[in-house]
Amino acid sequence: MKIGIVGCAGRMGRMLVAEVILTDGAELIGGTESPGSDFIGQDVAGLAGMDEPGLEVGDDAQALIAASDVIIDFTAPAATVAHAAMAAKTKTGLVVGTTGLDSDDMAALSQAAESSVVVQAGNMSVGVNLLVGLTEQVSNILGDDYDIEIAEMHHKHKVDAPSGTALMLGDAAAKGRGVNLDDVSDRGRDGHTGARKAGDIGFVSLRGGDVVGDHSIIFSGPGERIELTHKAGDRKLFAGGAVRAALWTKGRAAGLYTMRDVLGLA
Repeated sequence: MKIGIVGCAGRMGRMLVAEVILTDGAELIGGTESPGSDFIGQDVAGLAGMDEPGLEVGDDAQALIAASDVIIDFTAPAATVAHAAMAAKTKTGLVVGTTGLDSDDMAALSQAAESSVVVQAGNMSVGVNLLVGLTEQVSNILGDDYDIEIAEMHHKHKVDAPSGTALMLGDAAAKGRGVNLDDVSDRGRDGHTGARKAGDIGFVSLRGGDVVGDHSIIFSGPGERIELTHKAGDRKLFAGGAVRAALWTKGRAAGLYTMRDVLGLA
């Protein structure tokens, strides 16, 4: 499959470039950055430390999308929405690992998925998606007698909070209880907050150092506490999952999918 990487010079972009080059059945056909970027014209593979020169970083995302079977996007919400609209025009597959997407952004992805195969996930590792499934199951079994708190920690450069993975876990916990996360989410406590509201799902975000990504979901009940934890030690986990998702899109009907679909866990 012909795979293009938008945002190819970023930290995840470079890992995605390397992963595509190393994956059987995948062909890297280009990468782009925003117009005016200092990386324009540099060798795409060279930025990723790979010895397969010949592709220069471009600034025409539409042209790259039109030439690709599938695009992988780990950029920023506004850019991802623009790329999704472009992909819909050419019915190009789209794998989205961008975090910080809001309801309007997700609506834009849903609209694009009417014409294209779109895979979106806040985290593309196999382990995290197993954790999401377990979270829904445990939440359903334990019920409202257990308070749910989600704790996540990432490197100091991460710009959004809670993380996309934490929100995935929150959605799963809410689904297990048969409620909407937006109705029960508690994302900030400061000062005299009063007692914890029954049924809320709490979030805490920590930032520091070079932490790749730690996530824990804590179920606190009468006399006991159950904790499920995933710790990522290498971003290659996410790149590998994204390329796996890109290959999975081949021959699929247009629609909005998740990594749980890709992994057969849905």
